[in-house]
Amino acid sequence: MRATALVCNLIVAGGGVFHFWKAGAMPWQRALPLVLISVPAAYLGGRIELPREQFLGLLGLVLLFAGLAMWLRPGAEREPLADDPLPEAARRTQLQAGILGGALGFLAGLVSIGGGIFLSPVLFLQRWAEARTIAAVTSLFIFVNSLSGLLGQVSRGFEPPWQLLGVLAVAVLIGGQIGTRLTLRSLSATTIRRVAAVLIIVVGARLLVQVSGLW
Repeated sequence: MRATALVCNLIVAGGGVFHFWKAGAMPWQRALPLVLISVPAAYLGGRIELPREQFLGLLGLVLLFAGLAMWLRPGAEREPLADDPLPEAARRTQLQAGILGGALGFLAGLVSIGGGIFLSPVLFLQRWAEARTIAAVTSLFIFVNSLSGLLGQVSRGFEPPWQLLGVLAVAVLIGGQIGTRLTLRSLSATTIRRVAAVLIIVVGARLLVQVSGLW
């Protein structure tokens, strides 16, 4: 199921990356430091086993509070276009972005959850960029880390449930295309931020319920 979920991630995030790139909304210079270091870090995180219940409980609490903070905190009002030159101050923060990407990729590898659910609230709370730019970077982050994770699964032997995978692939392809187009053309920055906040709150609450044994 982990490999099946990674394939679904690739379908959704890959479509998102394509559409954000086509619309000129992918800030490659700012995104690459976040993304490149996250891949080997996610691989290392995946090789480590922690006391799962306690760790997921703490993670659930962190995500729950992060989602609530995202809902209440205003986002960035404006972000330069993706192909604008980076200001000098932004260039100096590329190393910080790489460290952040590595840390979040490592965390994603530890818990086998899509790294975008960690990256999105951090970027929103830092007011790193406007909501659509964060959505674009998150798609790229999920795509490369899911690809890395899937390659690891394949190296250990991957026997996908083809019928289930086919149904899920069609469903997530349709949903992903609709969601990306809404993000690019229809939804306001505030709506994007709040939709992301609700998703993160749900994931945090789901982890807490799972750890409690009620689900």
